[in-house]
Amino acid sequence: MSLLDHLKTIPQYLIPQHGLSQLAGRLADRENHPWKDWVIKKFAEHYKVDMSIAVEPDLTAYASFNDFFTRAIRPETRPICDEPNTMACPVDGAVSQFGAITSGKIVQAKGHDYTVQDLLGGDAELAQAFEGGEFCTIYLSPRDYHRYHMPIDGQLTRMIHVPGKLFSVNPLTARTVPNLFARNERVVAMFDTEWGPIAYVAVGATIVGSMEMVWSGVVTPPTKKDVTVTDYAAGEVSLARGDEVGRFRLGSTVIMLLPKGDYQWDEAIQLGAATQLGQPLIKRR
Repeated sequence: MSLLDHLKTIPQYLIPQHGLSQLAGRLADRENHPWKDWVIKKFAEHYKVDMSIAVEPDLTAYASFNDFFTRAIRPETRPICDEPNTMACPVDGAVSQFGAITSGKIVQAKGHDYTVQDLLGGDAELAQAFEGGEFCTIYLSPRDYHRYHMPIDGQLTRMIHVPGKLFSVNPLTARTVPNLFARNERVVAMFDTEWGPIAYVAVGATIVGSMEMVWSGVVTPPTKKDVTVTDYAAGEVSLARGDEVGRFRLGSTVIMLLPKGDYQWDEAIQLGAATQLGQPLIKRR
């Protein structure tokens, strides 16, 4: 890791992360702004956004930038894997890290790790459920589809909102900012599944206006300073494989935690590899 890499991340410590993100969120939500179509067009051109898979391919049809950013895609473009004992990939993105959870720690990048307990908001008992399990971290770039989906049938048991910083979550920052994913604001959704408990973590980032879950709406208001835990009764929120879980309003990262088991990652899951919603992620042997 070079000194230049560290120098590039210094401004992130100095900027008003939350203030900047709140402002960006308000601007992105403004409907029918005179500059709206121009901004969306330039963004789509710069990041080479594939609009051919969108339900609405016309860039001028979106009322706001956030409507465009959280656009729906045609289901047939992302078939959901239904192979037995196989979990589907929850998002379009790129594999940042994946592998075993060892001694309660998750690999962030070469030379950096963080604890499951910190990621889950400090709950030691909850973290213990994933000791010896597996994890996968998937980064969503600005060009990606920004809704995230269920990898397997599950019943929501708990949602945890953990306030925190809003560092960028791109590969450079992951290499240079210690405990990045356990420092940034995040929403943890706990599900009961046929594989046991899984943790579905949506991590915020710089310029992310908010994170939104299908069962509760926006869950990352700027005034929250304490960890908030919401429990759900059995059957209150049930989602099937492929159902939408939520969406990022300006992008970020999803982390999946699996309990201990006999697993085999799909051969396509490699560091840095592009992922598509619905492709095979991991198999239970």
